[in-house]
Amino acid sequence: MSAPARAADAASRRSATVLSLCLPSDVLLYLLLPMNAEAFGISLPEAGILLAANRLVRIFGYSYVVRFYARHGDRPTVMLAALVSALCAFGNSFFVGFWWLLILRLGWGLTFGALNLSTQALATSEPAGAARRSGTSRAIIAIGPMLALPLGALISLHFGPRVIFLILGCCSLVAWVVARGLPDLAHAMPSTGGRRFKAPDSIAMWSFVEGVALDGLFIFGLSLQAQSVLGGNAVFIAGVLLALRYASEMLLSPLGGRAAAHFGAVRMLVIFSGLTTLALTAFGFHWLIIGAGSVLILRALQLPLVTTLVAERNPGAARVQALAGNAVWRDVGAGVGPLLAGVLLPIASPSWVYSLAGLAVVISAIICSRYKVREATA
Repeated sequence: MSAPARAADAASRRSATVLSLCLPSDVLLYLLLPMNAEAFGISLPEAGILLAANRLVRIFGYSYVVRFYARHGDRPTVMLAALVSALCAFGNSFFVGFWWLLILRLGWGLTFGALNLSTQALATSEPAGAARRSGTSRAIIAIGPMLALPLGALISLHFGPRVIFLILGCCSLVAWVVARGLPDLAHAMPSTGGRRFKAPDSIAMWSFVEGVALDGLFIFGLSLQAQSVLGGNAVFIAGVLLALRYASEMLLSPLGGRAAAHFGAVRMLVIFSGLTTLALTAFGFHWLIIGAGSVLILRALQLPLVTTLVAERNPGAARVQALAGNAVWRDVGAGVGPLLAGVLLPIASPSWVYSLAGLAVVISAIICSRYKVREATA
């Protein structure tokens, strides 16, 4: 392995470790906020707004994050993001009321944007091994949430839902120390300007649909199933199910990266999307264990594919901007998904909702593959 490849591996692992330490303070809110809204001084509708706010702010603020990141490099950007993450976690433990928590969610939204961009940019900084590196990065990122979700659920059962955020704030401070070892070189950006919010290409459209279906409709439906079926054990069981999502990322994302390297990212994207359609359909027909488990596995396998595709189609200075733009469209989808679920699931059959969502996923993947064929034969 060449020296640049080894350096890229080390920097990618370090950036992923920072995000792994910071991310649990966000994912635990998805578990605890809807079930303990009164403990945070908010209503259930306000909880939904707060859980969407961190994604919505990135739609409008990602361009500023990208420019700051490109100008200053990974070390200053990620160190600042880790510090803000710690402040948000401590604030979740002490602050009460919608407006205070909204400020924290907006701050975390931009923070995650910076951390996520760093992990993707560093994983694809060297074309050789980019798919493998992306899979390893996703696996490292998943470790923190995987461990924090069941432990946080247990702590919340015995000590209330806010104590855990004190511990997670300390984890973010550890992440700040880890971030000091990152490179601080600036990243090249395209010399020509452009609209901050561009129409999606075929990859971004797939990311949007995936965000709606998996990060929105599926997660929302999983929470509803836990609350309606599991009763008093809902917090812990839901925490374990969400932890399974990150455990599958840790174990399977590297396999997805290796599959992309051996068989092609586009081909694997279509195959995994087709299987996701079947899994979502099974989930919609109340095959909870088979359907939900398959969705989580396939989601983990797909994560490295999109980063690899974006980097392949946008080489050189366009890469960082393209990664950020794709992340914005994923956020748009993930923000639309819960709103769509809240409207559709009370009035429509889950079998129809999730079957159509799965169909949209595979159609968008096929469109993405056809675009690649046209591009290659042009």
